[in-house]
Amino acid sequence: MIQYAAFILFPLIMLIAAVSDLMTMKISNFLSAGLLLAFLLVAFLTKMPMQTLLWSLGCGFMMLAITFGMFAMGWVGGGDAKLVSAIAIWMGWSLLMPYLLVASVFGGILTLVLLMFRRFRLPGFLANREWALRLHKPRGGIPYGVALAASALFFYPSTQIWMSAAGA
Repeated sequence: MIQYAAFILFPLIMLIAAVSDLMTMKISNFLSAGLLLAFLLVAFLTKMPMQTLLWSLGCGFMMLAITFGMFAMGWVGGGDAKLVSAIAIWMGWSLLMPYLLVASVFGGILTLVLLMFRRFRLPGFLANREWALRLHKPRGGIPYGVALAASALFFYPSTQIWMSAAGA
């Protein structure tokens, strides 16, 4: 049972966040709060030591302070700022920098793909889709939650909480 919670909750929430950002350019506060609550549930089920739990929460709160400043400067969206902060709790200090680096690379690739996509006419089957039209706008935003989620899923099997649940 513990393994199912650990192995399903995080990837499921990441998938929902990525699809939501891609389709609506919004990431619900509910998803970020859900990540926090899911982390606390899995930490409890795996009997995570209190010190590890507090360090993980500290990692997330530090990222929230940093990304709040980035949001205030207009550099990132509010949903992205909250999502990356919630993901940081799962990554912990040891994986935070590699996670952020890979998320940046994935974000760069996503940006280049969208810029190329915007140079061509939309195919007929996408011409009436609101989400496709939003992504196709020449000065439209980038659904960076997709890159944040992809990077998180890439690193998730290396996290302390995954290894605890797997009994490693």
